[in-house]
Amino acid sequence: MNLKRYIFLTLCLLNLNVFAQTPGNTIKVEPNDDLDEIVRKSTLVVPDDRQYEWQQLEYIAFLHFGQNTFHALEWGTGKEDPKDFYPTELDANQWISVVKDAGMKMAMLTVKHHDGFCLWPTRTSDHSVKSSNWKNGKGDVLGELVAAARKQDIKVGLYLSPADLHEIERPGGTYGNGSKPHKVQIPSDPDLQKTAKKIFEYELDDYDALFMNQLYEILTQYGQIEEVWFDGANPKPGTGQSYNRKAWYDMIRQLQPGAVIAIKGPDVRWCGNEAGHTRNAEWSVLPLPVAPADYDWPDKTKDDLGSREMLKDAKYLYWYPAETNTSVRHGWFYRDDKQYVKTVEHLLDLWYRSVGGNTVLLLNLTPDRRGLIPDKDAARLREVGRIIKESFQDNLADGAKMSASAAMADHGAELANDGNENTFWKPEDGTTNASFTIDLGEEKEFNAILLQEAIRTQGQRVEAFAIDVWKNGSWQEVDNSTIIGYKSIRRIPMVKTDKVRVRILESRVAPTLSEIGIYKTIELFENPQIVRNREGEVGIQCSVENTQIHFTTDGAEPTQDSPVYQKSIHLPKGGKIKAIAYALDGSGQSEVVSVDFDICSAKWEIAKVSSELEGNKALNAIDADPSTVWESAESGSVPFIEIDLGEELKLHGFSYLPDAKDESGICQEYKLEVSRDGKKWETAATGTFDNIKNNPVLQEERFDKKYPARMIRLSCLKSLGGGKRFSAAEIGVITK
Repeated sequence: MNLKRYIFLTLCLLNLNVFAQTPGNTIKVEPNDDLDEIVRKSTLVVPDDRQYEWQQLEYIAFLHFGQNTFHALEWGTGKEDPKDFYPTELDANQWISVVKDAGMKMAMLTVKHHDGFCLWPTRTSDHSVKSSNWKNGKGDVLGELVAAARKQDIKVGLYLSPADLHEIERPGGTYGNGSKPHKVQIPSDPDLQKTAKKIFEYELDDYDALFMNQLYEILTQYGQIEEVWFDGANPKPGTGQSYNRKAWYDMIRQLQPGAVIAIKGPDVRWCGNEAGHTRNAEWSVLPLPVAPADYDWPDKTKDDLGSREMLKDAKYLYWYPAETNTSVRHGWFYRDDKQYVKTVEHLLDLWYRSVGGNTVLLLNLTPDRRGLIPDKDAARLREVGRIIKESFQDNLADGAKMSASAAMADHGAELANDGNENTFWKPEDGTTNASFTIDLGEEKEFNAILLQEAIRTQGQRVEAFAIDVWKNGSWQEVDNSTIIGYKSIRRIPMVKTDKVRVRILESRVAPTLSEIGIYKTIELFENPQIVRNREGEVGIQCSVENTQIHFTTDGAEPTQDSPVYQKSIHLPKGGKIKAIAYALDGSGQSEVVSVDFDICSAKWEIAKVSSELEGNKALNAIDADPSTVWESAESGSVPFIEIDLGEELKLHGFSYLPDAKDESGICQEYKLEVSRDGKKWETAATGTFDNIKNNPVLQEERFDKKYPARMIRLSCLKSLGGGKRFSAAEIGVITK
């Protein structure tokens, strides 16, 4: 029986409206639907073609490059001189070669960030590459990226910031200028209208008209685009600018019908953070309170988005998959060579948790001021790509005997391992738990199991499952989890067995499995950890047994000829420690791990503090322990902390590590004052920790000049919680 006939007969038996039950990416919930019926309808929610093709990309690249690269900023001011943009060796082919070697399938460029500087020669503004000295104003970064990507068979995505500080700051700027929406033709330029296949007309204010002309240019001049990415960041709230997003979406659909609209759009949602954290259960079927055409697509940040509890009040059920984004470095733009770069171990963990957790991983790369992906970043990304490719090239389940506790006639167990994502195992409806056994024929060693559901036609169904292996004459559970979705990759300790069993513990209507894979993946040697206490004693440890750690303090790469770590290293004035761990039997080694310390806080004391809560004392902010936190009490005055450094130092800047567990006290706007005697104070810096809400990592701010100081005072002018609160895990100074 074919699928359409099966669905038709099922609907007739249930006496339901056939049209309402046709699978699609939107299903309406009727007022009299109980939870069981809503859950049944949720299995009819499936991705549309562009969503499914996007999901199959799995691993894609972000490329943040622009004025911020040359000013070492996360968010610029909009006042930058276009001539500041001058990459000396820009090579988009190098970017794309790194992207391809890393295993990524798409490159998405920030063609305009919040500062408003455009990386293509737009007709809408002089604040672009055409006003720079790079290539005598004839350059086109976007054009070069597209050419390189097409050459190497990499797809292209575009990030266009709705926020535009240049249009806020320039005289006569259009952003938030109070103009009323009026009929505007897009493209507005007469020359572009002569060649336009279609001229659009929308009700737009001045800035939306400018923005849509920019959008039109990048969607019509660079060939096929796979993803258009918007965010909701506003570096300067209160400008009064609103957006006609429906007009944006309409034009994208007509100009690039195959492109998904991501984040502030109807096709792809943000995972909810910029650290690469993934949910324990990442549902692609979400409840909506209104019809998709009337929804404003807010960020989804709650831990639970699609459980049965969340579905019960749904008005519509909608396919809305997640994209996990984070950066190779601390920060979205290249800053300097001291900027932290994630290790291969960390990057692989991100890949497993996101790609193997029913999301697409959008990993950011940061071209430097030369216009190249930095060597360290490129090497680590290429190593990640090599490990992924080699780990998943041999499916140990190929040729295995598949069996299941129950199966429909046309959906037998063998279809879960036929290399075709469109065929699948499925038991009869109403079978919400079942077991699936893979007989390998002989004992094989492995440490990863890959599972996929038939989401293209059957939606997302599995709510809980467990994995067993046959050991010593009985089944032993080695893993359990929640959802599967497009792809779940479960990492387990290395095991040797001839039989594997997947138990579906809970599912909606009936489970499906379209593909099963069993793999012996490359296991990395765990990296050593380098930490320093308040007294300046540096400790290095590795949890892998029978290893020896070698280190250097002169910046050289450590080898087996370098000193062996045996006791703590006294480093109160700071310095760089590099370490590597070797297996004593010669079976492996870790990556080189490096930490650059500044002066320690051994001599520091808390001179004064606005307030402190019981258990969250001010001393916690300078105890060299990120797990302890100082937190001020809510008050009507600006909260602050004064630190006596114990000696006069020449300060180049300061650092602030927020309390990522509670954002309400995270400082967003700050003032840092310095003093030589605790009486006369001078302001060394004021500013904003850009993007700290979404990326609460160590913030390092450098001063315009050096300041001699014995004391510092850090005041929180505005916290993320909006009140007069201030919290800090660690506060430090930069002396070099």
